[in-house]
Amino acid sequence: MEYIINNKNNCLDIEMLMNAYTNGIFPMAESQFNEKVFWVEPKFRGVIPLDNFHSSRSLERHIRRHNSIVKYDKNFELILNGCAKRNQTWINPILKNTYKLLYEKGYAHSVGVFEDDKLVGGLFGISINGVFFGESMYSNAPNASKIALKYLIDRLKTCGYELFDTQFISDHLISLGAIEIKQELYLKYLEKALKTKVKFAFY
Repeated sequence: MEYIINNKNNCLDIEMLMNAYTNGIFPMAESQFNEKVFWVEPKFRGVIPLDNFHSSRSLERHIRRHNSIVKYDKNFELILNGCAKRNQTWINPILKNTYKLLYEKGYAHSVGVFEDDKLVGGLFGISINGVFFGESMYSNAPNASKIALKYLIDRLKTCGYELFDTQFISDHLISLGAIEIKQELYLKYLEKALKTKVKFAFY
């Protein structure tokens, strides 16, 4: 599958990109310095069942002790930049421009964690009907990414989402409830969830 660049915005063609996501394919780059983008369709897929998230007592204590505040869809570009500045990241300039455009169009969303009025971490992803595609997260303070993930899942459950796609899994995500399934099974879940009409709304 070739990728198409929108020269005006130096980003991926949005219609082509949305079609890729709805067919179980997503874009990546080798690094933040590599100018090329490639398409990924893994044999195994990471997901977090929405009723399977593990929120530890220590995490709940941290939230209370530090008066952690979570904001949705605020400071999107700062959160995107935080994810792109990690030591190992696949978010190159083309993908950054793409995600910014998706945010402007209402498809990309962010969760930011604030402590002492300072943004200390967060995550972002893409929403299409009943599916949330988690893209990346970062943390500049203990537990920040865990808090962002906890509140994201709370929001997804409240809004009626059916599938939270993490693309791949890591030890960190596994500790929070992520599992790995075959791509064939993932595509069945994806097809079903895409039929559910929900929005990343605020209640």
